This record gives sequence, structure tokens and C-alpha cells, in this order.
Amino acid sequence: MFQGRKVGVIVPAYNEESLIVPTIENMPSYVDRIYAINDGSTDHTHEVIAQLSGRDDKVVLIDHTTNGGVGAAIITGYRKCLEEGMDIAMVMGGDNQMDPAQIPGLLTPIIRGEAGYTKGNRMSSLEHMKGMSAWRRLGNWLLRWLTRVSSGNYAIMDPQNGYTAVTAEALRKIDLDSVYTYYGYCNDLLVRFAVAGVRVVEVPMPARYQGEKSKIKYGKYIVKVSWLLLRNYAWRMCTKWVFFGRSEKKDLLAAAIGAGFSWNPWNPGGPDGGDKRRPWQ
Repeated sequence: MFQGRKVGVIVPAYNEESLIVPTIENMPSYVDRIYAINDGSTDHTHEVIAQLSGRDDKVVLIDHTTNGGVGAAIITGYRKCLEEGMDIAMVMGGDNQMDPAQIPGLLTPIIRGEAGYTKGNRMSSLEHMKGMSAWRRLGNWLLRWLTRVSSGNYAIMDPQNGYTAVTAEALRKIDLDSVYTYYGYCNDLLVRFAVAGVRVVEVPMPARYQGEKSKIKYGKYIVKVSWLLLRNYAWRMCTKWVFFGRSEKKDLLAAAIGAGFSWNPWNPGGPDGGDKRRPWQ
């Protein structure tokens, strides 16, 4: 437990047989549960996690028979945290990019009642961005502004950072069934938490890259998440329709029309970042 709160850490993993071990073994002792989600891996990720689970009963192996996407793996973990009574659910990728020494920094604003959802922020200083490629910085800059507009939260600096912590109470305020299941899940959650009135706090931390190859196809990723955010903007506006004046309703209609043109019903998407959801989810 961390200051009287039960903490569950979700570790989504797809073909991470070489990096999942240090990710899990370096977890602090105050973590109550480690939910390692093997998301349909085709390497030995399942076997490696099973060995870790056999040595430490805190480690819970959960298998997806097919690759559902990182968002789907995280939602599975969120549900398990709620089922087992965790007070706080954290996410740490299975690729060992997230420093466990940063966990207290993410938990403290929640413990103090300052936030329902905390995220790492690698964009807080040039020093923290060391090691981040120019392409990643450009993509983050673009998606930052789109996420700000879509969510209405103009304080967001690093929406693509997946190192997060959230209260059980905040999770119960959103529809987990409708969360985007691929790499745009982090942007989708920010919009949903904004609509639910959950306060978000970002915690400065350095980027951490250790030579691993990203599984994200950035060109497709940026385009798909951009369309997702346009639709989410229209959805957010719809939820607040009754509070708007005439000019704001005109803006909403324009956004809704744009979202309609962007949706392609013949392309349900796939593990490369496609969108399997209905256009208004």
C-alpha cells in the first residue's frame, strides 16, 4: 500500500519477452498487484510472465488470445483493479521505458486530493525531452493541440504519455466499454475524463528511451488519432448542448459534419491503430 491506498499497476505487453522482466522485477514493494496483460503476443511473453507470477503472487497474468491493442489491454487491467478493490490503478508499459522511481510523483497528487488522474509530462523542459526524436516531438506537438481542443483542457502538455495513475472513483465515471482500444486510447481518456469532471494533473519527468524499437507507425497513428479527436470534440460538445448559446451550437454542427465526413464505415481498423468503434463513441 502507498499511504493507506491499495495500488494496482497494469503492465500491457505485446511481444515484450526481453523487457517485461526488468519492468516487473523493478516494481516497488508497496505496489499491491501487478496485472501483466499479455495482449496476444507471438513470442514468449506469456511464458516469461508465467514464470514471474510463479515466483511472486503479486503478479497476475492475464492473457488476451488475440492482439486487441494497448488500449484494450489497459481496459482489461482497469476492470481487474476495480474487481479486486484497488484504490488507484496505474499503467506502466511492458517495454521498460517508465521509471518506477517516478511512481510516488504520480500518486502524490491523487493522495492529496488534487487530481483524479495523473500523467507523466516529458515536455516540461528541454532537459526532459533529451533522447526524444524530432519526429516524436513534432507528433506530440500536433496531437497536444488537437487534444486540448477536443478535451477543452488547455493545460495538457504531453497527452501521448502513457505513464498514468487514476482513482477507482474516476474510472467508475466513464464508460470503459467505449474507450478507444489502440494507441490513441490516452487521448480518448483525456476527453472522457474532461466530460466526467475528473481533474487531470501532469507530473514532470524525463523521457526514457533505451534503444527499443517503437511498435507505433507514426504516420498512420497521427492521422487516425487526429480524426478520433475531431469526433471526440463533437461528442463532448453534444454532451453539453443544452448549456450552449446559438453561436456555440453552430460550432458544434460544423464539428459534427466534419466528424461525419471523416468516418469510414468500410475500414473497421486493426492493430496498427485503426478505429473499431462507432463514430460517436
